[in-house]
Amino acid sequence: MSDLNNIKNDAQARMARSVETLRHELQRLRTGRASTALVETVKVNYYGSDVPLSQVATVVVSDARTLTITPWEKTMVGPVEKAILASELGVTPTTAGTVIRINLPPLTEERRKELARHVAHEGESAKVAVRNVRRDAMQHVKELLKSRKITEDDERHSEDEIQKLTDRFVRDIDGVVKAKEDELMAL
Repeated sequence: MSDLNNIKNDAQARMARSVETLRHELQRLRTGRASTALVETVKVNYYGSDVPLSQVATVVVSDARTLTITPWEKTMVGPVEKAILASELGVTPTTAGTVIRINLPPLTEERRKELARHVAHEGESAKVAVRNVRRDAMQHVKELLKSRKITEDDERHSEDEIQKLTDRFVRDIDGVVKAKEDELMAL
């Protein structure tokens, strides 16, 4: 029985990771609303090595459409600006002294729909990942049955539980996707 529990626990952990990965990916999507997650992937040249923006500056959300970035060293203002311009954010920073501001323009209707399609696509990819985990878990259960470590009743019961897990995580994914789409269309 412990083999079955290990299979179910592993499947649950991997499915949960798929949902978390989706959340993280969608968090980085630019929705027109300011979020520090937007600049998480921006790398700044700091004395010859590329480091995350958060390691050379403070990033704060000053209002719904503005991020304020304050480099810890005055000499880093230029490299931070350059890194933001070179990033895939598609925004132009404005600088006043040592404070860099990023104003996020409102999204056009066309861009919102495009982003909504992207969100739906990411959701489908996450569902495929969850279904792959289900397939692997079912395969492990079948192997246990084949090697006579479990009975057919155990197999059916385990497959039912794995399917319930899958359904739960697919619902979670649908919820995450719906929330992000609602956020996109509400702006």
